[in-house]
Amino acid sequence: MTASYSSSPSILHRSFVSSSPYLQSIRAFSCCSFRVRKVRLRPIFASAEGDLRKEDVVIVGAGIAGLATALSLHRLGVESLVLEQAESIRTGGTSLTLFKNGWRVLDAMGVGDELRSQFIEIQGMVIKSGDGTELRSFRFKDEDQSQEVRAVERRVLLDTLANSLPSNTIRFASKLSKIEKSESGETLLKLDDGTQLLAQIVIGCDGIRSQVAKWIGFSEPQYVGHCAYRGLGYYPDGQPFEPRVNYVYGRGLRAGYVPVSSTKVYWFICVNSPSTGPKITDPSILKSHAKELVKNWPRELRDLIDLSPDDTISRTPLVDRWLWPGISPPASTGKVVLVGDAWHPMTPNLGQGACCALEDSVILARKLANAIKSGSTSVESALQEYGKERWPRIFPLTIRANLVGSLLQWENPLVCSVRNNLVIPKLVRLGPVLEHTNFDCEPLMVAQNS
Repeated sequence: MTASYSSSPSILHRSFVSSSPYLQSIRAFSCCSFRVRKVRLRPIFASAEGDLRKEDVVIVGAGIAGLATALSLHRLGVESLVLEQAESIRTGGTSLTLFKNGWRVLDAMGVGDELRSQFIEIQGMVIKSGDGTELRSFRFKDEDQSQEVRAVERRVLLDTLANSLPSNTIRFASKLSKIEKSESGETLLKLDDGTQLLAQIVIGCDGIRSQVAKWIGFSEPQYVGHCAYRGLGYYPDGQPFEPRVNYVYGRGLRAGYVPVSSTKVYWFICVNSPSTGPKITDPSILKSHAKELVKNWPRELRDLIDLSPDDTISRTPLVDRWLWPGISPPASTGKVVLVGDAWHPMTPNLGQGACCALEDSVILARKLANAIKSGSTSVESALQEYGKERWPRIFPLTIRANLVGSLLQWENPLVCSVRNNLVIPKLVRLGPVLEHTNFDCEPLMVAQNS
């Protein structure tokens, strides 16, 4: 696999995308359009000695990174056990934006077309000020004919990945409680239910609060100073928007919305906050807060909030982790390695969190499968090579995403005026800004028993 990455410093862009008729039926919302298939729960049945169950490859976390890694390995003939603390594949959340690098990885895994058929291709983007004045618009294909952008429902992506795996791959209700190194050099994983696993290889895909990352020695991700409200508006008779990302920029406040499918539209509101504040989960309170923030902005934003079923509404403090060379631990230690947010949580301002997790998964899978099957290199060396290859890609993107968020969250009225009247209309070029979406990914060899 070869990969081309951007070192462009252009950073004024974000691709984070992102009346109460919704009361007609939340049930209709959850059942419309998409196929939902059940994944059977995997019992642990690998060879056991006493109270210990032995596994070759254990993946902690059945999110995007974990399922993508499991599927990539499966395509290359390496099976794994995925531990998920929830009772089933998580159906909550809204959507995420996938650019062409993400789609190339999904194509390599063999699930790209199944997902494409369910989501609208986004043609471009428009940027407006809080009063509705259009500042700039772009068409993605004008800048790059190969660009592909779609907002994808998180639950559908997870369901698609999970159902492409052997039916006994995922073990639910399996919360990791402790990690230890065994005398034999293997990794001992203790679960809340008393199960103990002795794993040859452990892949931590357990998100921004990763226990595996903490065990390796990583610090907690840092709060970046703003929070995001998110939701998924539902239009049972069809949504009215053009296939483009819509951004609205204010002072210390920004918002955006983008069509996901013929009936659903993803929206977000990002607001400065000196602290993360109390955790609020009541959807009615979150909706009220979100609408108050944009009360003087275009009406369609408030309508979208009203049209969002309660189970799609969330408020999240945005965090990241900068992987400083010589200071941060490496991605792996021994035969334990990190993938996605567990290693490099980044803010959503470039729309690359999920895309980078997908990239991680195929690169790690190729190196690991080669080490396991050919024996030409040790597993430890393969994991180190993965970290060395991914770091020059991940570290700059994490910083750029952070800086984009900081610039777009400006509060100073003079600086915001310069941004809206000079920088965005006259200086921003979309092509260089999206160079980071260049990524070449060859198809994974499908194993004979897949």
